[in-house]
Amino acid sequence: MPSDKVVVKNLYKVFDPDPRDALAMLKQGIKKDVVFSKTGKVVGVNDISFQVNEGEIFVLMGLSGSGKSTLIRLINRLLDPSDGQIYVDGQDVSKLSAKDLVKLRRSNMSMVFQSFALMPHRTVLDNTAFGLEIAGVGRKAREQRAQQVLEQVGLGPYARKYPRQLSGGMQQRVGLARALAVNPSLMLMDEAFSALDPLKRQEMQDVLLALQSEQKRTIMFVSHDLEEALRIGGRIAIMEGGNLVQVGTPQEIIENPADEYVRSFFKSVDTSRYLLAADMLDSTGIPVVVQHKALENPPAWQPWLAFVNQDRKWLGLLSADLLTATRNPLQALQSQYGAVSERTTLHDILPELLGRTAPLPVLDGDGCYLGVITAASALRKISIGANHV
Repeated sequence: MPSDKVVVKNLYKVFDPDPRDALAMLKQGIKKDVVFSKTGKVVGVNDISFQVNEGEIFVLMGLSGSGKSTLIRLINRLLDPSDGQIYVDGQDVSKLSAKDLVKLRRSNMSMVFQSFALMPHRTVLDNTAFGLEIAGVGRKAREQRAQQVLEQVGLGPYARKYPRQLSGGMQQRVGLARALAVNPSLMLMDEAFSALDPLKRQEMQDVLLALQSEQKRTIMFVSHDLEEALRIGGRIAIMEGGNLVQVGTPQEIIENPADEYVRSFFKSVDTSRYLLAADMLDSTGIPVVVQHKALENPPAWQPWLAFVNQDRKWLGLLSADLLTATRNPLQALQSQYGAVSERTTLHDILPELLGRTAPLPVLDGDGCYLGVITAASALRKISIGANHV
């Protein structure tokens, strides 16, 4: 089971030096508009609770004014909560002293904004190393680390350039590199790619997903773009008017929207394009054979078997016919029938299924067997997605 990286409990934000009367009304179930009309106090976040798993990309989305940017700023205490708790690695951020909060931000938490916020008089390398400089890291060490992360985001040759010499997409890569330089376990990204044109935005999403596949950081990503949320989010939290309406995987929300507000997000999007291999597993599956264990009399209705080792690591597929004809099943495993990752998209899965007689095995990030996709299971999921457009 994944462990909790961030836990938010009954979080409120009222924009006023004295929020007590507004909080009392909210806790009685009075709507934020009524609170404003009676007190003149603006409610940013209203009784929100959720958790973010370690190593996942958790997307906060909603329309303008929904409270998503307020919430992300509460997580790192750019804004102080009016009530409630925020835990990061079990530590209550809402109660940290100013000194401890600075320490947390410098060592374990980074933020990337929509505006690139680069210092024009500093080189790309110096901009990237700025957080390390503030933290007191020596020049040689911080420049070495900055160069390393610039290479990761594809900007190694531009280290000595200045921001004005870079395109918007490249400047945003510098912003991402600066956040990565302190090697945070938690990254907060507030509309980080929304200022970019569609092609550059997709390019940055690809960069983020590639880095995430290697580094497995916990990322909270604010977006108003549903297609972006579906593409990068492991789970999505949808907000409206300061309230948390629904949290779930993209497929859970597509198939079971909490209300009409959530459903309205999907009206103009072909959600089937964002299906992943993990969403399309055949519920019936195929028999699984553990290495060195024999399977006698395989079911006649199922012509394929999946072979795994003792740790459920994938070994290969074998037809039931071959199983009965060979004394050494492991040598007969048919390696030409490859497997795909659980994060493989529908776009890449369909070519694999075309003309394939065998089911398509799906593995998790550790190479463990999860199940198979068949043409029938893929079509069922595609049709569900199409019905929600």
